[in-house]
Parts: sequence; structure tokens; C-alpha cells
Amino acid sequence: MLSEKMQQALNRQLVAELYSAYLYLSMAAYFESVKMSGMAHWMRLQTKEEQTHGMKFFDYVAQNGRVELAPIEGPTTEWASPLAAFEAALAHEKKVTALINDLVKLAKQQGDSATEAFLQWFVKEQEEEEESAEGVVQKLKAAPQGSPAIDRELGQRQ
Repeated sequence: MLSEKMQQALNRQLVAELYSAYLYLSMAAYFESVKMSGMAHWMRLQTKEEQTHGMKFFDYVAQNGRVELAPIEGPTTEWASPLAAFEAALAHEKKVTALINDLVKLAKQQGDSATEAFLQWFVKEQEEEEESAEGVVQKLKAAPQGSPAIDRELGQRQ
């Protein structure tokens, strides 16, 4: 059973993960509107990943406590350029990494080794998420408006 404090923190993270999905879906919509279908595809896949992350938190809390959902804030809908959107995605991933690290610290403080073990998957996942977004940012810095080649490449993401 989760402590009340841990349960509340995990429920907040669940909402943060669902917000991430909503943010990336908004980015996909932006890319569709500027005719960057490859970048839109990349963000749609990112949306699905974040939904999966949210459901991992949902299932863990549901098995060990009580899920309590909260409103999801509306995301930004416009970016100055493809580079600006991916820089925002990278900044968001860094924020999520900090949130996950805070959860790990809380689990350690509470002596909750089961939750600490559960969170280790997310620690590794955040490394990959930041690396992936950083890679796109670096490519776009070479072509800030998003070259057709970069758009095509991002459309190949599986």
C-alpha cells in the first residue's frame, strides 16, 4: 500500500504524463498546420508513448492505492518554428526528468523500495527521451526552419 504522500505524488505524475501526451498532440497539430507531416508523425508517436507512460502510473497506483485524476492544463498551440517546437519538447522532457527524480527521492525517503524499483524504468526512459529530442534539436539547429530532408527522416520513426 502506498503512503498518502507517495500516492498523491504518483497521481500528480500520472497527470503530468497525460499532459505530456496532450502537449505532443498539440505539437503534432502545429506541424500538420505548417505541412511538416514527418514532424507531425514523430510527435504523434511521442503522444502514444506518453499515454503509455501515464497508463503505467495509473496501473501502479490502482494496484497499490487509489487513482485520483486532476484536470489537465491546456498546452501551447503555436511555436515560432520547428526548432522552437523541438526545443520546447526538450525543455519539457528535462522537466519530466526532474519530476521523476523527485519521485525517486521521495520513495527513498519513505523507504518505499517497491515504488523506487518501479520508477527505475522511468529514469532510464527519460534518458532516452532527452537524447531523442536533443538529437532532433541539433539537426534543426543546422536548418532552423526544418528542411524537407529532416521532415522526411522524422516521418520514418517507428
